[in-house]
Amino acid sequence: MEIYRFIFSPIEVNTFILTDETGSSAIIDCGCYDSSEFGRLAGWLDNKGLEPELLLNTHCHLDHIFGNNYLLEKYGLKAVCHELEEPNRNNALNYAAFWGLTMDPPPEPGSLISEGQEVAFGNTTLRALHVPGHSAGSLAFYSEKDNVVFTGDALFAGGIGRTDLPGGDYRTLITSIKEKLFILPPETVVWPGHGEKTTVGAEINSNPYFINT
Repeated sequence: MEIYRFIFSPIEVNTFILTDETGSSAIIDCGCYDSSEFGRLAGWLDNKGLEPELLLNTHCHLDHIFGNNYLLEKYGLKAVCHELEEPNRNNALNYAAFWGLTMDPPPEPGSLISEGQEVAFGNTTLRALHVPGHSAGSLAFYSEKDNVVFTGDALFAGGIGRTDLPGGDYRTLITSIKEKLFILPPETVVWPGHGEKTTVGAEINSNPYFINT
């Protein structure tokens, strides 16, 4: 699997494009804030000869779903996410206004997914890991074959997601990371929703939220 990262919106969210040897592709967290950013993404996909078949949302905070309407309009894609993210999706416009941003009402998800379920594109399978704490329905998407996990805003390089938003809880997040992410092989590459990649082993050994815990 090949992984490409774009950084979109004033909130600088990571949007990931995944593709494999079949030419199939998927998008995780389309954060395109406006038509200009989406044009850049769509142009890149066109140049690569890719048409995404799958849209995954690690969670539905506004920055991770800014581009969902664009993907629905151009590619007919509706997101796959956790059912507990509906409050975040429904309140996205209010959150945008609070931050001085604008967005159209995000579309309803195409399907819902929960702990342990799998999604696939081409020859690639991703398994959903429910990692609540940053939000109630936060998911990570793990590929055992490719030794990579996309953690959304649960786990960052040297940090964790904020827990002061609705549906967040610090102790729940710490437990989720320990029980769902830190049990993965230490060499597993972690791609977070913001910032640079890391590995499970690096975070076990050096993340300040887990030292001496």
